[in-house]
Amino acid sequence: MKVFCIGFHKTGTSSLKVALKKLGYRVTGPNGIKDPEIATNVHAMADELVKQFDAFQDNPWPLLYKEMDSKFPGSKFIMTVRDTDSWIKSSVNHFGEQETPMRKWIYGVGSPLGNEKVYTTRFDSHTVEVTDYFKDRPADFLVMDLSRGDGWRELCDFLGKDIPSDSFPHANKALKRNRCKWLSKVIRIFRSSTKV
Repeated sequence: MKVFCIGFHKTGTSSLKVALKKLGYRVTGPNGIKDPEIATNVHAMADELVKQFDAFQDNPWPLLYKEMDSKFPGSKFIMTVRDTDSWIKSSVNHFGEQETPMRKWIYGVGSPLGNEKVYTTRFDSHTVEVTDYFKDRPADFLVMDLSRGDGWRELCDFLGKDIPSDSFPHANKALKRNRCKWLSKVIRIFRSSTKV
């Protein structure tokens, strides 16, 4: 059984990755984000990765759910979601003007800053399309909103796993990233001031 995490980036995908690893899955993703030919190469890349891993998260997997469902019947699909306003703020804060071929393929434009409406429209349409596709298949599809407290119980019930004793992971949180950026800046300043 394969587990495909098909929520867009900045919806708790990193936390879900850590959780799935804790449950014993071999997890990959994101994959191919800097490949300038991702639209052409994505299917061959996915076919190779599916041979090597049990679970898949972040890009490009949200765009491949129909193909993966067809190729791997009996797989489980998890869509992490988040309030749209909160999601776009997080995306702009994290990515800013930085462009990637992956985001250009997904949204038509590579960076969220200045393209917020394009991004939110695509984000919302993905949620509707996926929910509609799996609407009659609750055994195969789970929606998780980590920002509203979903965690081990929902995930483990869905996957038929025992609930771990420790707290559900919260990886890649903005505050932690900002602290790391701040610490890196302090270290750079310190090193430059101590050079002879």
